[in-house]
Amino acid sequence: MSHATLQRAAEVRTGSSPPRRWPFALAVTALLAQMAIAMVTTAVRQTPTVDEPVHIGAAAVYLEQHSLRYNPEHPPLGKLVMATGLAFAGLRLDPGFSGDQTELGRHVLYEQGNDPGELLLLARLPVIVLTLLFGLVVFRFAADISTRTGGLLALALYAFSPDVIAHGSLATVDLPVTGFLLTSAWLLWRARGNPALHLPLAGLALGAAVATKMNALAAVAVLLALAVWRHRAQAAWLAVVALAVVWASYLAVDPLLRWESPPDLPSAPVGWLPLPEPYLDGLRAQLGFEDRVWGGYLFGTHYEGSRWYYLPAALLVKTPVGALLLWCAGVVAVLEEKREAALYLLAPAAVLLAVAMSGNRDLGVRYAIAVPVFLAVAAAVLAHRRWAVLAAALVAVSSVWTFPYYLPYSNEVFGGPSKTHLHLHDSNVDWGQDLGRLAERLKRYPGERLWLVYKGAGVPEHYGVHAADPREVEPDDVHGLLVVSNTAIAKAGDRLRALLDTSAPIDSVGHSITIFRRP
Repeated sequence: MSHATLQRAAEVRTGSSPPRRWPFALAVTALLAQMAIAMVTTAVRQTPTVDEPVHIGAAAVYLEQHSLRYNPEHPPLGKLVMATGLAFAGLRLDPGFSGDQTELGRHVLYEQGNDPGELLLLARLPVIVLTLLFGLVVFRFAADISTRTGGLLALALYAFSPDVIAHGSLATVDLPVTGFLLTSAWLLWRARGNPALHLPLAGLALGAAVATKMNALAAVAVLLALAVWRHRAQAAWLAVVALAVVWASYLAVDPLLRWESPPDLPSAPVGWLPLPEPYLDGLRAQLGFEDRVWGGYLFGTHYEGSRWYYLPAALLVKTPVGALLLWCAGVVAVLEEKREAALYLLAPAAVLLAVAMSGNRDLGVRYAIAVPVFLAVAAAVLAHRRWAVLAAALVAVSSVWTFPYYLPYSNEVFGGPSKTHLHLHDSNVDWGQDLGRLAERLKRYPGERLWLVYKGAGVPEHYGVHAADPREVEPDDVHGLLVVSNTAIAKAGDRLRALLDTSAPIDSVGHSITIFRRP
């Protein structure tokens, strides 16, 4: 008798049967469907955030000119993903353009007759698709370390995470790099049983992460160490394939790999890495950013420089309360019950968070987006506890409550999305995403004189917002509507602060822009 026949006979004798798969498939589909709806709705309604025009401009040059000269501080793979959508746009690009990457983004979106809304959506859609696919990885990884019910719990945390939805619906690289790293960790976990298949696949995912954003390098040592520990000499496949993916991503843009190093690059001892020269120059540029002084804003205080506890504090504000409970309990449970799994889940997340905390840019939880992704998987081991379902339900309610304003989300303890600007700034709340909504709102105030301090990469005039900068005239000349991005309020200098102090707030747009009236 075959093994399957013997198994069926045993099930008949015991009255047991394996759990049916279709309810799990249906639940996974439902979770990802609601996530897709949330992300597409968000993508359609938001105007360009600060980083997106730079990525889109570079991707357009990849397509039209096969040149790597723009945005070298980020490797090309993430922008190549965006280019798969832009390829359907009928792009127009001036071949003689010679400005910098910020000017390039404005040029592509607003100055060549392209439709900026169409370009944004086409660049965002491939990232949305990737984000959904990473949801399947979350489910499978969690099911592998626990049960399929645990997989559903992990997927629920991922699919309802406001930060994952927010950044998974933008043409940026923060969510893609995290998803590739999670995929590599999952495939390494599976390689314990079948290294010949899963080690090369893990190398593909790891290479994709390194070829998307340079912060992935922080996790490379952890994943390589795990591969060497479990597989000895076979671990070389991981490194070889990962390096091949990085090189291939550059050659896909320019097979001749033509490159001129930008002037005034900071020196850094990275030349020994077996990576393409444009990658090494981009890494030098990233390290140079850490030498700059960036402004931060936390709990109502604007400061220069960085604070080591900024990211944990920001995560505390911007994570649903139910997810915080499940993260903490999940970490403890994994350390107690699944210690080997902790090496694949918690170690990469901890290293990525520690490196981000040591950085000099207190600009948003997107620098720590690995935390909600990896810890969603860790929470899977709690699926057998009844209270875990209630906590996940609270996450879902909080996420639905903030729809469609995921970028400025904060949890109920900190007042919800309408209060986030009182605690945080920049990509946590106001990343320039609401110019379109502002144009619609201003129709309620016809004929009023308009003054604007906008923090973002969009062009207000394109959306019908015609305003002057109040900081360029005498304060006594500023009367009417004073419209200010909340990040600009957080960082207001003396001149703008004096104007705000003598104005009355009368309206809010998308929780990211405040409208004042100044008599």
